[in-house]
Amino acid sequence: MSEQFVKVLPMAERRAVGGPVARSLLAAYFGVALLAWAAAAVVAIVAVPSLVAGDPLASSPVLAVHLVALGALPFAVSGASFHLLPVMLRNDLPSQRALWVALASLCGGFLVAAGLAPGDQALVWIGAVAVAFGLAIVLTEIFVLVVRAPRDRMLIASRIGVAIASAHVVAALAVGATVFSEDRPFGGLSYERWLLIHLHVALLGWVALLIVTVGRSLAPMLAQAPAVPARRRPFNELALVGSVWLLLAGIGLESRAVTLVGAVGVIAALGRFAVLMALTFGARRAPLEAPLARLLVGAFFLLQAAGFGIAAAAGAGGTRLVCAYVILLLVGWAGGVVLGHVPKLLSLSLWVWWPPGPRPKQASLYSRKLGLAETAAFALGVELLAVGVAAGSVDVARPGAVLFAVSTVLSLVTSVVTWSRRAR
Repeated sequence: MSEQFVKVLPMAERRAVGGPVARSLLAAYFGVALLAWAAAAVVAIVAVPSLVAGDPLASSPVLAVHLVALGALPFAVSGASFHLLPVMLRNDLPSQRALWVALASLCGGFLVAAGLAPGDQALVWIGAVAVAFGLAIVLTEIFVLVVRAPRDRMLIASRIGVAIASAHVVAALAVGATVFSEDRPFGGLSYERWLLIHLHVALLGWVALLIVTVGRSLAPMLAQAPAVPARRRPFNELALVGSVWLLLAGIGLESRAVTLVGAVGVIAALGRFAVLMALTFGARRAPLEAPLARLLVGAFFLLQAAGFGIAAAAGAGGTRLVCAYVILLLVGWAGGVVLGHVPKLLSLSLWVWWPPGPRPKQASLYSRKLGLAETAAFALGVELLAVGVAAGSVDVARPGAVLFAVSTVLSLVTSVVTWSRRAR
């Protein structure tokens, strides 16, 4: 996104093209996301021995995973959607007041995370109901944006991609609630296979699809690179969705052949997106900043996760390899790409809502050096953590977890520094 992407317009024009959410609401969503991200990193340090031992269902790994999946990601993705989608889909959010209610309700995810580890069913269900209510508000707002998007203008994001990604949120929540409400295998599948289905619906059907849908336009704007070629239909997004469900069918049918075919399709669809990001990197006119670097690092982790996942599907490596796969997919790809954009999007929000009069350059609101330092710590930390877990080495995995925690602190610091530069 460049300074030309979002302009502060007269109110009549703003209604015509759509405007981003208020900076205070965006900062609240991003603040909760970053705190959950940092908390997950701290818990990951404690979880290292369990992960290295191949015990992902121990209390600390379960808590860490759900601090990311129900804490960091929902708040970060929601905030980013509120900032980007009104402009990309050319109409305004229906009610920002409702989004404050959703913010409070989504905090029920922390109750779920805290209740899952000790098996506190009451706490889990209270939190799950609150999360469901909050997501209903968020998804309703996004659904209205999709429906109201003008059909006689070029849109920056695919309505179909946004709608299908939102549908996968509902599917992931439903599968998760079903899995964790049962004490025994059901539907002919083991508990572990239902967990894998839940994971892939959320991380590939929701997060990855949304990244591909929004990122193909957002990345060139942030890098001040030429826009990607125009297209009539979101074929890559549809190919990704089809491949994801083929992968899910393979897991459900316990068919290695179907699983591998689906995995290859997912790799091909996301690989095409990675090629677009590499071309963006080569054509950029601005210095490299953390968001684009995180996309490139995320693509590397995704490729590595694919290798681990295919090896695990073929029966190699045991539970530790599956743990490393989840670390690369959840933390390295989904969490890394989404949370890596938070400080930059916050700075863009401050620039957009700057009061009338002289306005600073957008780059002056964002600390590029802090962002790149955070990305470097994140990349090295996640790599060491994943490799250490796969190899069964606490001595490699623990420094990786510590570096990951350092990167989350740097991300918080970058955002606080950015917020301190706002117009008062």
